[in-house]
Amino acid sequence: INELRQHVDTWRDLHPNLWQVTPETARLLTHWRHHAFNDVRPFFCQVEAAETAIWLTEVAPLSKAGKRILDLLESVNREANPGLIRLALKLATGAGKTTVMAMLIAWQTINAVRRSNSKVFSRGFLIVAPGLTIKDRLRVLQPNDPDSYYKERELVPVDMLEDVNRAKIVITNYHA
Repeated sequence: INELRQHVDTWRDLHPNLWQVTPETARLLTHWRHHAFNDVRPFFCQVEAAETAIWLTEVAPLSKAGKRILDLLESVNREANPGLIRLALKLATGAGKTTVMAMLIAWQTINAVRRSNSKVFSRGFLIVAPGLTIKDRLRVLQPNDPDSYYKERELVPVDMLEDVNRAKIVITNYHA
């Protein structure tokens, strides 16, 4: 994890032209860091979590060190979850995991819509909550919700909101 953090830190400090991500991803990253938010600005840890997922997806496959990390993650997954590759981002209670989920959904969806032939990006999401109360709180991840984080928290530039509306999101609870 510390090695991964070092790679992401080094990558973050590069000029955006050197990030090796899609133009849409670069735009979102810049937006999350520099937009003049009217209300709640994403916390550094939220942006860092999204950056880590982005680095693992878009940047790591392009370098020897990144491929080594991905190979390690794949081998650990193969042992623990045969046939199901999973990555986890650990954030403390109160760190804003819902915001991170919204950021990741936006990043994936916008890229999937604008790069429809890509196998890296998706606009389909299954979110499994531990109970009904949290399931209800997660409704803000639905782009058409009146309190949608994409618009209300300005997580997506206005001209990209229509792309986020094309996400297919199913939110259910574990018991269902």
